[in-house]
Amino acid sequence: MSNWRQRLTEAVGAGKVLADSEQNIELLLGGTGDERAEGAIVELVDGEHWEELNDRFYKTLAFGTGGLRGRTIGKVVTHVERGLSGPEDCPEFPCYGTACMNFYNVSRAIRGFISYVKRHLEESGEDRKPVVVIAHDTRHFSADFARYCGTICVEVGCDVHTFEGPRATPELSFALRMLRADAGVVLTASHNPSHDNGFKAYFNDGGQIVEPHAGGIMAEVNALVSDSYEVLPDEGKGTAHVLGSEMDEKYKEKLRTILLRPDLLDDRRARVVYTNLHGTGGWIVVPMLRELGFDVVTVKEQDEQDGRFPTVDSPNPENASALQKAIELAEEVGADAVIGTDPDCDRMGVAVRNAAGGMQLLSGNQIGTLMAWYRIKTFFEQGVITESNRSRAILIKTFVTTGFQTALAQHFGIGVVNTLTGFKYIGEKLRKYEEVIPAGKRADYRSLPEEETRALRLEYSRFFVFGGEESYGYLGSDFVRDKDGNGSVVMFAELAAFAMSKGRKVTDLLDELYQEFGVYDEMNTALVLEGAEGAAKIKALTGSYSTQPPTRIDGSPVAKVQDFSKEDVYDEEGDLIPKTGMLMVHLEDGRRFAVRPSGTEPKIKFYLFGKGEPEPANLESSKAAVRESLETLWSWLESDAYSRMEAMTEQ
Repeated sequence: MSNWRQRLTEAVGAGKVLADSEQNIELLLGGTGDERAEGAIVELVDGEHWEELNDRFYKTLAFGTGGLRGRTIGKVVTHVERGLSGPEDCPEFPCYGTACMNFYNVSRAIRGFISYVKRHLEESGEDRKPVVVIAHDTRHFSADFARYCGTICVEVGCDVHTFEGPRATPELSFALRMLRADAGVVLTASHNPSHDNGFKAYFNDGGQIVEPHAGGIMAEVNALVSDSYEVLPDEGKGTAHVLGSEMDEKYKEKLRTILLRPDLLDDRRARVVYTNLHGTGGWIVVPMLRELGFDVVTVKEQDEQDGRFPTVDSPNPENASALQKAIELAEEVGADAVIGTDPDCDRMGVAVRNAAGGMQLLSGNQIGTLMAWYRIKTFFEQGVITESNRSRAILIKTFVTTGFQTALAQHFGIGVVNTLTGFKYIGEKLRKYEEVIPAGKRADYRSLPEEETRALRLEYSRFFVFGGEESYGYLGSDFVRDKDGNGSVVMFAELAAFAMSKGRKVTDLLDELYQEFGVYDEMNTALVLEGAEGAAKIKALTGSYSTQPPTRIDGSPVAKVQDFSKEDVYDEEGDLIPKTGMLMVHLEDGRRFAVRPSGTEPKIKFYLFGKGEPEPANLESSKAAVRESLETLWSWLESDAYSRMEAMTEQ
């Protein structure tokens, strides 16, 4: 046994390193041909970076229903990983570890995914090479991982289409559908911190993988323990193709069909400040807004596609700080609105100028509610949705998205479906709605104009009016099967133009809805628990809510507890909701909250909901009262969470 292995075993015996970590170190060394891996491990052992070793090796990064996501830059960057790059925030090589996003795990992911797709084609009676589309964002190693995946695809017998440069996640979904591809991959960690990256998988409908395929793909990927593979002879290899401006133009052409009243944009040259937060959004958003007639000013220092995201603490438009530079620029140039998208441009955050003249941030729930309201009412005004067909119109939201949208949909008499968090479940519904249309009627559905697909859905299926989740993700069409930051910008631009046409601000529209339906407010927060120790705490804390649900909270008795991990929960269309570690708790005083572990970040998330009746003379006091009730609820929940974790530590 070499010296470093002896020291590692001694650290395991002393309780400094997990036994699983030691086993996974050997798993990696036995399964990779990368000679640098051992050098990085030796550095960490010699430096006694035991916590770092546990964080990197406490588990094997498992392929989940969304793919892979994890750190690609360690908290401790070894000299081996730093290579010739220099700075720790931009090393030459991704971090080595079975729990990390690196070439070892990316190899497992793409090969297992392809293996399943090939088997699926064979079982379907199709004797041909699979077609795969690959995209990537601006993160560290995203382009490298994309090229690596493309090479593997060709060498194991797939025809592959790879974008020429960084592109938004929703464009990957669109391109997959347009090319009639069998699978798609985008290398991104969305809005996560710069040290993360991920592998996001899509199936032939353009949506993220769900059952019945998810389980089979996971089994194929998770069974692989090596990054080596057999390269086919030349006659068995696939072909490589590059996607560029032609696909961009097709996507933009479809995006224009999201507009319901293009006339609203005529002669209304509003000034907008846009930031892509160093990501992919500027590729489509900026030319689209200008083509629609907006005067677009960008935040120059954030235009650069830089995976370090150097000008923000977090490239997440959910966080007010991410839009701060854009808001400052808006004040300087007198802009009417600020729009920001995350690095892979599937989320959109906004700030708008209110009646008092200041810039006001809107929450994801508020943005989604306003766009849903505008689209529903406009479809009715245009006669697309009528009294006779409105039962076929549907709004889809997640369980943890505001109930305000439910109230709006019910007011108009259209349906509402609640799904689990994750846009893959909304995409799954869209696939079902398309498949319900008689085959003889839908023809080549993906080539049909938007007006024709709407008519087909309203006659034979369900017409998807709008979908969204509280975390700033929205969708207003079905030619993309994931949340779409580009499409969201188009929808919000039309909403803003509508407000201008009425001589009102966007915030005025929101206040008018409050006056009509009541004051809805939400608070979304989380406890961040990183690394191996944090993962254990999240698992234990989530379990404690299920085994020991609260009975009285912040002075109010608990009226109902819905445990999604144990109960059979069916959605409004009768589909069984997959079991998941989420609890929804309703209080007798009308407040409610949900708690669940994040599927993509080291967090346990809390979603708080409140509602109050507006005071006719003072809407602001009603807003303040509801907000205060949520703040006291969170104070109680936060204290209770730490008490639960402390009790676990003592046991």
